[in-house]
Amino acid sequence: MVFSSALFLFIFLPFVIIGNLLLAPKFRNFFLLLSSLFFYAWGEGVILILMISSICLNYIFGIGIDYFLTKYNSRNTAKFILTIAVFTNVSFLIYYKYYGFILENIQWMGSFENISIADIALPIGISFYTFQSLSYCIDVYRQEVSSQKNPLNLGLYISLFPQLIAGPIVRYHDIDQQITNRAIEKDVFVDGILQFVRGLVKKMIFANTAAIIADQTFAVAAENLPTSVAWIGIICYALQIYFDFSGYSDMALGLGKMFGFKFAINFDYPYISKSIQEFWRRWHISLSTWFRDYLYIPLGGSRGKKWTIYRNLIIVFLITGIWHGASWNFVIWGLFHGAFLIFERIGGKNILNKIPLIFQHFYAIVVVLFGWVFFRSETLDYSMGYFKSMFGFSKGTNYAPLVELDKFVLTILIFGIIISTPIRYKAIKLINQFESDKFFSQNPIYFGFKKFAILMFMLLGFLICAMQIAGNSYNPFIYFRF
Repeated sequence: MVFSSALFLFIFLPFVIIGNLLLAPKFRNFFLLLSSLFFYAWGEGVILILMISSICLNYIFGIGIDYFLTKYNSRNTAKFILTIAVFTNVSFLIYYKYYGFILENIQWMGSFENISIADIALPIGISFYTFQSLSYCIDVYRQEVSSQKNPLNLGLYISLFPQLIAGPIVRYHDIDQQITNRAIEKDVFVDGILQFVRGLVKKMIFANTAAIIADQTFAVAAENLPTSVAWIGIICYALQIYFDFSGYSDMALGLGKMFGFKFAINFDYPYISKSIQEFWRRWHISLSTWFRDYLYIPLGGSRGKKWTIYRNLIIVFLITGIWHGASWNFVIWGLFHGAFLIFERIGGKNILNKIPLIFQHFYAIVVVLFGWVFFRSETLDYSMGYFKSMFGFSKGTNYAPLVELDKFVLTILIFGIIISTPIRYKAIKLINQFESDKFFSQNPIYFGFKKFAILMFMLLGFLICAMQIAGNSYNPFIYFRF
């Protein structure tokens, strides 16, 4: 079940919202847990057993770690249980996500020519809920939180449907109090609806429109792509993945507000970055901060000798690439970003700071676009061929993808580029200054009209999305496969 489906929007979501509002607060966690498990089982079927197993095991791990820390002050025993917890969670991830990839590479190296590779279905969202489970166990070990004594509450944390499939990755210590003590406030609930609709618009109007050109481009053999088409294709993919993923995150945050949860933002206009360091402070924030707090800092972070810092960066971004998928393209993508982070640390950032801002932005965007080539391509060979086309080293003549680039699509793409900047916040700031005038600040007619205009604008966006949903049977989010 996806957020951008008629089943979710018009049946599942209204039922869960109404049920949650009607129930007494003490029953809401159980209701949301059942709803979340149903949500997951709808698309995954019996693989739901894997998630339930994860919930049960991590509940036991958390209780065990907390017990030996508080009862016996035995940090060694607690650390041993944590090691088992990490090994178990990572083993699930490796088996379901990387087993085939590992065997393919063993076979490619010639060690086992007749090795049998089983076709193992990848459980949706396993990368996200595995990292949440790990953060829970680690937080308990660090004594930042106490273990959750109620298994249903822990189950809700791991399986909560708004962020279950594609994040953001929610830390247990960020919402442990919200799980047992939260309120649904009218203004926050309404703001959640508006944020959900904004995310839906991002997905259905901007991401899906950009996908038309991007998918058509990457369906063409790389050597047949003219330089202009190659550049247009990767720019459209950059817009697609941003609006697709940030749209999902907005929808997740909006849903969270409707149910009384407050999740941290996951995107902060990454395409306005002036460096790759800044890009990773703005892109998929919940993942980058997870790796910072649970991997980079434990490895030593930015302390110690320079070579250890560079080693830590390479390790983190190698694993970042692997986390995204079982493919050498993702490995190269991660190392590619890691290499530029090292470049900026060894003096590149000082050089960037001496050049005009526009060139700093250009540098960051070009590096990110090159990285997206690895991310989007199915194979390394295709990536290399695509780079050749981007730099004019192919004799491509296939302009077929541009057939889809009509005036409507071009207009949407231009608006997409504009709203991928903080123009909305700047507009809000100007409006707030405008409203500070005494005449407007005390004028109920103006504020009534403002609320009405926002409502109509959002309703129009929702209706456009609903019509698109009615005409398309399936439009999954990109990050579903991670």
